Amino acid sequence: MQTDLRPMSLGEILDRTAQLYRTNFLLFAGISAMYAGVVLVLNLGQLGLNVLLLHLHLAKDVPLVTLGFLVVIVPLVIICAIVAVAANNRAVAWVNLGQPATIVGAYKSILPRLGRYIWLSLIMGVIVYTPFVVIFGGYLLFVLVYVKQHKMFGAAAGTDPSAAMVVGLISLGFIVLAMAWMVYAILMGLRYSLAIPACVVEDVKAREAIRRSIELSKGSRGRIFMLGLLIVAIQLGLALVTQGFFLFEIFMAASHKQEVPIWVQITQQIVGFFTNSFIGPMYATGLTLFYYDQRIRKEGFDIEWMMEAAGMKGAELPAGAGLGAEGGPVTSEAAVEGASLAEPDVHGEVSEPGSTAETAERAEGASGSAEGPESSDGSSESTEGWHG
Repeated sequence: MQTDLRPMSLGEILDRTAQLYRTNFLLFAGISAMYAGVVLVLNLGQLGLNVLLLHLHLAKDVPLVTLGFLVVIVPLVIICAIVAVAANNRAVAWVNLGQPATIVGAYKSILPRLGRYIWLSLIMGVIVYTPFVVIFGGYLLFVLVYVKQHKMFGAAAGTDPSAAMVVGLISLGFIVLAMAWMVYAILMGLRYSLAIPACVVEDVKAREAIRRSIELSKGSRGRIFMLGLLIVAIQLGLALVTQGFFLFEIFMAASHKQEVPIWVQITQQIVGFFTNSFIGPMYATGLTLFYYDQRIRKEGFDIEWMMEAAGMKGAELPAGAGLGAEGGPVTSEAAVEGASLAEPDVHGEVSEPGSTAETAERAEGASGSAEGPESSDGSSESTEGWHG
């Protein structure tokens, strides 16, 4: 059982992410390989279908069949991605607390609540992407109606300067609104970044997980943004290295108006499988560590976990101590006193002068935070126990 939990800086979280990923590579990569394997099979199936259509001299039907295939497989790929992210969060939570974790165990833990994770992802997706759908839909409607009405493209294209000015202004407005949406999407993404870890670890429903993420991420969204920026840079770099040759082949084939060789397409998909398995767990690992770091800072989770490690559970706790979301105690003043006495047994050394006061101060803050935000009807929301 992990007993040295403490607040970490961004650099320490990155180091911890790398350490967990390195020491549990097969575990995390194996979980991501489930998702990457589904993507590989679907992509190979699409390639095979295209080759079959060409062999049957139905090349004109390839775009339509490809579009229909995408309509079917995209939702499936999204669901598989949600499952893989939740399973990675579950495994990282176990490993971070020094508990045993397996690929099968992680998937078994999250599959009974799959509908909850899909619903949570759907809520966040609607909130984040609805403004862009509205902006893009409005611009597309303008192009289809106004531009076509004034015959600005094609062989019979007109040269009406006022119409061209209107199109230019509307296009400029679309670009500005799209950039504003990007800022909005990043802010909302940071706001909801800890929702899935909270939903998985605390076993709470989707709306409660969103509320938990909003509260826990306050004060650290800049650090989470830096983590995401770094991991995205790493992922893009690895993707460019592994896919560079194939992108070059595709470009050369397009420039010569030739078909990309089938062996190149198949090899690209296989390499993509290994790339996705390798880079998939990085962001989920970092976010789960941020989730625990925020709980330590705001709720004194390290004190709760330390007391549980010392054997102070449930009935053994002094009166007034409740149970936290992880099954550990929410410390009262009396519980803090017990925690301070138990500390030498955990670490094997006597606390430094003043450490008891610091522990009490942090635990008082944890006790206040553990009550949770009030709901709309004025009653306080309870936090459910952790089932791991």
